[in-house]
Amino acid sequence: MNANPYDIKLVAVDMDGTFMRTDYTYDVPRFKAVLARMKAVGCQFVVASGNQYYQLRAQFPGYDHELSFVAENGALVKDKETVLFAADIPRETVLATLDLCKKYPEVKNVMCGLNSAYCERGTVSDAFFELTNKYYHKLQWVDDFAQVEDTILKFAPTVPVEKTAYYSELFQKELAGLLVPTGSGHGSVDLIVPNCHKASGLARLVERWGITPEQCVAFGDGGNDLEMLAYCQRGYAMDNAPENVKAVATAVCPSNDEDGVLVTLEQLFPIV
Repeated sequence: MNANPYDIKLVAVDMDGTFMRTDYTYDVPRFKAVLARMKAVGCQFVVASGNQYYQLRAQFPGYDHELSFVAENGALVKDKETVLFAADIPRETVLATLDLCKKYPEVKNVMCGLNSAYCERGTVSDAFFELTNKYYHKLQWVDDFAQVEDTILKFAPTVPVEKTAYYSELFQKELAGLLVPTGSGHGSVDLIVPNCHKASGLARLVERWGITPEQCVAFGDGGNDLEMLAYCQRGYAMDNAPENVKAVATAVCPSNDEDGVLVTLEQLFPIV
């Protein structure tokens, strides 16, 4: 029996709502077993998320160096330890974005850099900082966003949940040509450089590894997974995903709380 019957060379997984259960755990021994089978047949595992690289890496302690990462919704791409791409938002765009967000005090902004993410004192609460710290393991307080010296990858404003669509449209209009809003749900909106998303990150890895999208599989559950699910030959939407995500996918797998990614990978990479 073929241990890689579908000739898969890349598997990309979103984290929140996809690979991770709701309690933010996963079956480590079960994953390590299927990862070993994937590696044995030359298939790469890619963590593709809107979250910060340092936070994602921490979910795979002791073996993060075996994996590749498309972090910050494609703004940072790493092949193991090698940085392939880091977005660099121009200074003028950074300042324009900061000015826009200041007009709307209910927008809680996080500025995401290559070295750290940042919250601005006086604009968000300590509780917001602590919550954000769960997703951005490197997070600092600063007095003024505009004074930060770092390569800025993206902005991650949090808006009132019921106004998510309103603010997405506002950002789309006011930052047209500069940054593009992409939603990951629950009032979270990422502002990223145009044509920078999870699929663009995967394309960089595909080119580097000399493979094709037809040899790629992706798993996702949110709006920021749409391009990635469409890019890969096999795009699996989680059972807990909304209908618009399922519509783009080629198949639906069990939910994140049912270990849908691992269930499917065990079918794609059988024990021989």
